Amino acid sequence: MGEREAELLPVPYFHIVFTLPAAIGDIAYQNKAVIYDLLFKASSEALLTIAADPRHLGARIGITAVLHTWGSAMTHHPHVHMIVPGGGFSSDKSTWVAAKPQFFLPVFVLSKLFRRLMLEKLTAAHAGGKLTFFGSHTHLADADRFAAFLAPLRKTRWFVYAKRPFAGPKAVLAYLSRYTHRVAISNSRLIKAEAGRVTFKVKNYRAEGEARYTTMMLQAGEFIRRLLIHVLPTGFHRIRHYGFLASGAKAANLAKALELLAAPEPEATDAGAEATPVRTCPCCGGPMHVIEIFEPGQAPRHQASPRPAVIRIDTS
Repeated sequence: MGEREAELLPVPYFHIVFTLPAAIGDIAYQNKAVIYDLLFKASSEALLTIAADPRHLGARIGITAVLHTWGSAMTHHPHVHMIVPGGGFSSDKSTWVAAKPQFFLPVFVLSKLFRRLMLEKLTAAHAGGKLTFFGSHTHLADADRFAAFLAPLRKTRWFVYAKRPFAGPKAVLAYLSRYTHRVAISNSRLIKAEAGRVTFKVKNYRAEGEARYTTMMLQAGEFIRRLLIHVLPTGFHRIRHYGFLASGAKAANLAKALELLAAPEPEATDAGAEATPVRTCPCCGGPMHVIEIFEPGQAPRHQASPRPAVIRIDTS
């Protein structure tokens, strides 16, 4: 993660989630490569467009986008997590336009534009013969019936959620290190597998406290089916960068951003030198500092702090 750390800017970072409606999620399962790609494009275009609008931020921003396709019970739930520095370049790239510390962009405005862009792209993909349909969705191959299928979705609110801003650039790094390469279920959520059934922990996002966490038992075949739903097409990139973080000009844009923010550029490291490992807190993402080293069997001199309250991390 050394390269990722060097790319972090000394600004607040925001976390925004774009989710496909269940009806489109159903046809996305049969058209993963096409519709997941459209999800990336529509959500990134919506965020870049609204951020560039002078009525909102008026800046060219950068985005790191991560695709997740699952809910807690491993059902098909395609959504994109957007990690965004709190600000961007002015139109002439002469100044850095900073976002408010606790507010980035209005989610209702983002939702309306995301809906329009996604529906336009789906209609174009259908007209171009890029979508295929099977089983109960076979009738959607007809253009008129596909238009009728999309019609109700033009009137519903699409879900765009702004999560609490990250606690700092280090928290962004901790998030990326934990979740960018995760799969639909982690080993820590598996409880047991016996008698042809698998029991695992699930989260109820509408509940609070201990009631938020419960267990689910599935037949082994159904558990495997749900897991395989989330296998991506060969060569599909589930992490993408947009705006001033797009790969082609990322290095130059980061250098310019650091210049405008009056921050020193990251020091070049000697390729032959051994890098000092950076330890980060698994809860807040902040740096962990060594306060004492002692031999086995030796009592530490440092007095431990009182045990902190448990911090819940939303891993959706």
